[in-house]
Amino acid sequence: MADFRQKRRVQAGSLIITAFGDAVLPRGGKIWLGSLIRLLEPLDLNERLIRTSVFRLVKEEWLRTEPLGRRADYALTAAGRRRFAEAARHIYASRAPLWDRRWRLILVVGELAPKEREQVRNALLWQGFGVLGGECFVHPGAELSTVLDALLAEGLADALGALLPLFAADARSAASASDADLVARAWNLDALSGAYGHFVDRYQPVLDELQRDASLDLADQDAFLLRLLLIHDYRRMLLRDPELPEVLLPAQWPGQQARLLCKEIYKRLEAASSRHLDAMLCVADGSVPVEDGTLARRFSQDDPLA
Repeated sequence: MADFRQKRRVQAGSLIITAFGDAVLPRGGKIWLGSLIRLLEPLDLNERLIRTSVFRLVKEEWLRTEPLGRRADYALTAAGRRRFAEAARHIYASRAPLWDRRWRLILVVGELAPKEREQVRNALLWQGFGVLGGECFVHPGAELSTVLDALLAEGLADALGALLPLFAADARSAASASDADLVARAWNLDALSGAYGHFVDRYQPVLDELQRDASLDLADQDAFLLRLLLIHDYRRMLLRDPELPEVLLPAQWPGQQARLLCKEIYKRLEAASSRHLDAMLCVADGSVPVEDGTLARRFSQDDPLA
């Protein structure tokens, strides 16, 4: 396991986002900077790099500072919590959501300044929308009211008047050729399939080792670091995945295999990694936040998306 994580190279800011969503949010959503540094240093992220990355996340309004004497906690902003809550619904779902056979569309029908247009585009792509012709964004299952709320949280209230959210007409039979054509135009499934394939190739040997040696004495720290890297890699793929219904996906689609692989490894690491967080994660006053069991429950069989 140590050999696995030593071969990894990660971007500090992106990894910190993963750490907040997976580890910090279920424990109150804030952490003392020194505690965060201690948690991430074993991944060869030095103190200066972590500080710089955290300051950048504050500037980007993911995090906010809560000073306490000479120390400071870093907490998720309201927008940051919303982003994580939406992402968590997909990351920790046991199965992909069912499809009601209706497409969600957001059309650009008004004038937008170039910078504002790019911000809208990026915000919708982040939520898994595909793009048709630059003026139409499409998704198979997004909750449109939630999407618009997300744009508001991103500071794009002025852009909403230029957007028209719509439902496409119901499809009463199996997916049609026009559905398949829409998918091919809106998303690059070859690239996404390749990413899932690489994920499976990387992590299947890890699961094989965990299954082969049931008595494997994995240190709590190693369990946490492996869990963090696992969710980090999986999250980055899901940001590009619209979670299309199975009927619209190519044969032998590797997405569900990757989902089940992630779930199985995560559950095997959960207890040991949680012990490490209980020992290492604290806030600026030195107290250890109590884990919220409702937020910590991951990959539940009863997930509403299933």
